[in-house]
Amino acid sequence: MGGILITGGAGFIGANFVHYWSRQHPQDRLVVLDALTYAGNRASLEGLPPGSDFRFVYGSINNLELVKRVLSEEGIDTIVHFAAESHVDRSILGPDAFIETNVVGTHVLLQAARAVWLQGPGGPLPHRFHHVSTDEVYGSLLPEDPPFTEENRYLPNSPYSASKAASDHLVRAAHHTYGLQVTTSNCSNNYGPFQFPEKLLPLMIVNILENRPLPVYGDGLNVRDWLYVEDHCRGIERILRQGRVGEVYNIGGNAEWQNIDIVRLLCRELDQAFAADPGLVRRYPRAQLAARQESAGLITFVADRPGHDRRYAIDARKIRSELGFEPQESFASGIRKTIAWYLEDEAWWRPLQSAATSRVR
Repeated sequence: MGGILITGGAGFIGANFVHYWSRQHPQDRLVVLDALTYAGNRASLEGLPPGSDFRFVYGSINNLELVKRVLSEEGIDTIVHFAAESHVDRSILGPDAFIETNVVGTHVLLQAARAVWLQGPGGPLPHRFHHVSTDEVYGSLLPEDPPFTEENRYLPNSPYSASKAASDHLVRAAHHTYGLQVTTSNCSNNYGPFQFPEKLLPLMIVNILENRPLPVYGDGLNVRDWLYVEDHCRGIERILRQGRVGEVYNIGGNAEWQNIDIVRLLCRELDQAFAADPGLVRRYPRAQLAARQESAGLITFVADRPGHDRRYAIDARKIRSELGFEPQESFASGIRKTIAWYLEDEAWWRPLQSAATSRVR
């Protein structure tokens, strides 16, 4: 594999992918293209292994000439496309940015890839365009419904999921019409280090540490399948190395949880952490106000989000049977790693609080 372009590499999953790939494949050249919008953080890319062949390019995936220049000058033969607007609440309030980034931006990337890899000098060149998508494109499940497979109809219910569904179709069409060598993965909810504190887990962790209300939509019984972010990176690695061109692979964590149960679990874990470590009491004195009364007392039920999908669940048999992929982290172990990271990396998340919302995905 030559150079890898990672779009949105300063965001949550993209940054974790950069760290993972740098450790696993230190010989590979990595180029991150990121516009550093509110959820992109250059600090998330610090601490790569010494000697990493890494370059950061500030810019937008919507800039066709920039993307073509990066692909050509850096000798890129693989794109891993993470860049996206991804917060459902923001898509409800302002869908235009989601269309511009998720739909138009993906279209521009595909145009650039075709121009350089298929139509450029010496083309067609060996290449791969991997598109990272979401289980939300499949819509909502009832409690008794089987999990989503790759054959499920697309039934997106929010501007965010509709924009991702459109981008999935553009990637598929680029393969079938032009012969672009593509793969797509649809993942369940990710969690772990470097996640912007507007999403459920980091928002609740930070709010507990700050002794602030823990807002839970509706009755809190909405169900999601949870995937530790490094397991997601491992799944993408398998697809890049062994996946069949033109195929879609669902990546799930085998961990369906109701939102309210996750919030209560986080409360218990943090209460126990404070009880066991006096040092945390000194570092986070506001959290002790909650811990003395149990953090669960901060839970506040709020009006439900419009069109809130009830349940997502991933059937990951295809990636397991074809590529031998299984998540390494259980939900319990992944949650503990995530809590530990946020407790240790206050310098990363505290400056971001003012840009985070008070609601959850």
